[in-house]
Amino acid sequence: MKELTKNEMKNIKGGAAISGTVVGIGVSILIAFVVGVISGFTNPEPCGGGD
Repeated sequence: MKELTKNEMKNIKGGAAISGTVVGIGVSILIAFVVGVISGFTNPEPCGGGD
């Protein structure tokens, strides 16, 4: 097994960047919210409250 130098370790590419993951989750949340709002307007359901 070869030991890597500090410079070689810094140049390793791979894995997911945390910023890309956060952006992906944010977009997913936004899409889910918009779909919920549209669904609420087009198919309103009464609240499950009493009489």
